[in-house]
Amino acid sequence: MATALPNVGKGARYGDLKRRLLFLLAALLVFRIGAHIPCPGIDPKVLADLFQGQQGGILGMFNMFSGGALSRFTIFALGIMPYISASIIMQLMTAVSPQLDQLRKEGEAGRRKITQYTRYGTVFLALFQATGISIALESQPGLVLDPGMLFRLTTVTSLVTGTMFLMWLGEQITERGLGNGISIIIFAGIAAGLPQAIAGTLELVRTGAMHPLTALLIALAVLVVTAFVCFVERGQRKILVNYAKRQVGNRVYGGQSSHLPFKLNMSGVIPPIFASSLILFPATVLGWFGSAEGLLWLRDIAGTLTPGQPIYVLMYGALIVFFCFFYTALQYNPKETADNLKKSGAFVPGIRPGDQTARYLEKILTRLTLAGAVYVTSVCLLPEFLILRWNVPFYFGGTSLLIIVVVTMDFMAQVQAYIMTHQYESLLRKANFKGGPGLPVR
Repeated sequence: MATALPNVGKGARYGDLKRRLLFLLAALLVFRIGAHIPCPGIDPKVLADLFQGQQGGILGMFNMFSGGALSRFTIFALGIMPYISASIIMQLMTAVSPQLDQLRKEGEAGRRKITQYTRYGTVFLALFQATGISIALESQPGLVLDPGMLFRLTTVTSLVTGTMFLMWLGEQITERGLGNGISIIIFAGIAAGLPQAIAGTLELVRTGAMHPLTALLIALAVLVVTAFVCFVERGQRKILVNYAKRQVGNRVYGGQSSHLPFKLNMSGVIPPIFASSLILFPATVLGWFGSAEGLLWLRDIAGTLTPGQPIYVLMYGALIVFFCFFYTALQYNPKETADNLKKSGAFVPGIRPGDQTARYLEKILTRLTLAGAVYVTSVCLLPEFLILRWNVPFYFGGTSLLIIVVVTMDFMAQVQAYIMTHQYESLLRKANFKGGPGLPVR
């Protein structure tokens, strides 16, 4: 006998979604509060002067990712970058180590083991970076109030603890909130600097340093490039895949068609991050050592590797293209995909299963990667010309724009999928309660 359908309102239906969103907002609030808790022993005025001259260096890039925490030298000054570096290193090690590759294929247990190794790597990298930062800060005259072992120990403990807390917070967002927690923390750090960048642009217009028409053209360029990034990030090459029919007893399985989707930009935002780090890190180190007497030539070399210089632009573009191909090759194995298709009885129409399918997928992947590399390089080089031509007071485009757009699109897709899942559950629940055809009557 069918029972009456309980009154399930939208508030009860989406209650879990509301709780996840509230948890996400609370976690981001904790992140922003921590980004304003300073580490002890630093003169803030001298620190501000130091970062004023490092806007285009590696410190400026890391400061953007940390949401300004590095320029204030707070407990979150390292941000989540050690965890990202450890994750990338683990991916590289998985590609070259048969033991780690086998561990990756073991399912959930292997994934937990790799996550554990990644955490160990995060602690090691955070210790190394925090120690280097503490020593480098002591080398700056007047920056550290009381140099010595106590300052180094306090700084290393504070920075490593802050990084580990951010790693834990990101995992909690992934589990209890919405979206990828690590990506959302980076997104929040970049987005936190946008109001200040907009205010800086408006101040230039107010003081007459920038023509209002120029500011309007820059705003229009931001909208056009954002729309272009959204369009390209949704771009896919769908390869038709047919499944052969097979008979098990009296039933026939297969005979259906599916698609194998290839994104245009399969490497994501990793290539520009790697390229920026490889160029800006040696330039920053050379700039520090170039301040000593007799080593001024190091400062001249560092000057050629700063944003806006021709050598920097050429090296930056070349490294982005290289890492697009390199990271895509690590992420996707056409041979493994072809073997999996063959084992499941699937084939690409007109292509023989096995090695021929692998070569076909590799040819398509190479063409897509080339187009994606040109796209990523174009977006990342645009701010160089804006800064050089109009002295735009913020790093528009590039890695920051890609991260903001990609994370936002991923977040909206997860929210839509979550709502769609609850709608399907509601329909199934109604069908069960009403005793629909083909479903058991309660």
